[in-house]
Parts: sequence; structure tokens; C-alpha cells
Amino acid sequence: MAIWQALLFALLQGVTELFPVSSLGHAVIIPNLLNWSFRTSSAEFVPFLVLLHLGTAAALLFLYRDDWPGIIAGFFRAAARGRIRGDSERLAYLIVVGSVPAGIIGFLLEKPLKALFANPRAAAAFLIVNGGLLLGAEFLRRGSERRAIATAGSLRGDAGNAHHDLESQFAEVSQLTFRQAFVVGIFQALALLPGISRSGVTMGGGLLAGLRHEEAARFSFLLATPIILAAGVLEVPQLFDHPAPLGVFAAAAVVAGLAAYGSARFLLRYFRFGRLDPYAYYCAALGVLALLLLR
Repeated sequence: MAIWQALLFALLQGVTELFPVSSLGHAVIIPNLLNWSFRTSSAEFVPFLVLLHLGTAAALLFLYRDDWPGIIAGFFRAAARGRIRGDSERLAYLIVVGSVPAGIIGFLLEKPLKALFANPRAAAAFLIVNGGLLLGAEFLRRGSERRAIATAGSLRGDAGNAHHDLESQFAEVSQLTFRQAFVVGIFQALALLPGISRSGVTMGGGLLAGLRHEEAARFSFLLATPIILAAGVLEVPQLFDHPAPLGVFAAAAVVAGLAAYGSARFLLRYFRFGRLDPYAYYCAALGVLALLLLR
């Protein structure tokens, strides 16, 4: 992998990891579409991707630097007491429960999931599926919104205020049940397939659980952090088993982190008013195009 390829790859990963468009799908498809010389099936590729994800995790830790100390402390306080009290302790265990499905499935199916990284056509097909999942989540959400409007009465004011009033009918993360958090975690496990977006499907799961769009994005970002860090612990040491330009890869991780931080800030603002639909259409279009070009 050339230096410019590693840095461009890092920029692509940093942007697409948090946008609901699947960074893994892009990572598998783009090199094959551009006929880059390195192989996505090589032993170094997955650890390199995980190293880039650690840059993303660092960006998320920084973004929620005011939340994570309370979450971590709340986890240990509740564990020592044997009972959950307060929002920070509850949020800590919502994240734990939501992380369980991806952790178990990733551990049990590690080899077959990694094998998919060498199959760009499969990644393209999963991108189309990802688009369908995002559209399905928004379709069901619109049904919930119509019922909320029918219950609350018509929403008055300009479009921005009306949207804010409508979103206020839905829940914050702290109001999730543990069962709902587990279901969102099952959605997150789908993102182990290249082409299925971690942030997209967990946001979709959050919407189905009744969260506001902005809160669904927040829970998605919080939920991604421990999974990414755990994958880093397992995969990154493998880079030292092969000759690799570790300095270049480390610089690429920094680039990915900076791109991810900018993406996260943008998305949290966007989801105050926006929806998943545009990203769904993008994923479906890219998947179809890739299938045609990779014949």
C-alpha cells in the first residue's frame, strides 16, 4: 500500500465510519473498483482497518469526553453496589447490554466474516441491503410520527419548530429499556457484514426503539466505542507479525480520527432536523453501480 493510498483510505474510513454508509463496504469495494495493487484479503488488511477504527474511537472518546468519565465510574459504582442508580449508571449498562450481541457474534463467526472482506460483490450487495434497512427504519418511524401527531394534535409554527415539537414526542437514551438496548445491539451486530453500516443500523434500531433522531445518533456513537476498542486489542497486534510501515499506518489512524470527529459533529447537527433517507439512496445506488462494474 502506497503512502498516498493509506492516507486516502484513512480519510475515506474516517468519513464513512460514522456516516450511515458503511466504512467496511467502501473499504472492500473502492480498492477493487480502482484496481489498487494491494489485496483486501491480505493478512495485514483487517488489522490496518482496525487501526483506522481506533482513530475513530479516539475521536468519539474526545467528542464525549464529558460523558465517558461518568459512564465508566457509574459502571463500577453500580457493580460494587449491585444496583443501578442515576442516569450515568443506567447509561453505562445500556451500553454494556447493547454491546453483547456484536461481541458474541464477532467472536463466534470471526473467520467467515473476515472472508467476506475479500468479496467486493458481497459488500456491494450488502450496501443495497443497508439502504433498504435505513429506508425501512424511516418508513416505520414516519408511522410512529403520524400516531404521535394524532395523539398530540396538529403541530403549529414554522417547519423547524414543528419538527422540534415532533421530535420531542420521542425518547432520550436514558429512557431506553435494557431489552430495547439489546435489540439495538442486535442491529449493531449486522454491521459485522461489510456493506452494512454500524451507525446506520444502530440509528435505525434506535428509531424503532422510539428515540429521537439526534439521540439515536448519540447512542450509536456511544455504543460503537467499546466494540471498536475491543477489536483494536485483538487485531492491531497482528500488524507486528508482518512487515508493515507502522509510521504510515499510525499517521493514517490520526487522519481517520480527525475525519471521524468532523463527521460526528456534522451528523449530530444534521440529525436535529435530517433523516436517514439520503444515505439509504446513496448506499443502494453505490451497491448497484459496484455490482455492475465488478462483473
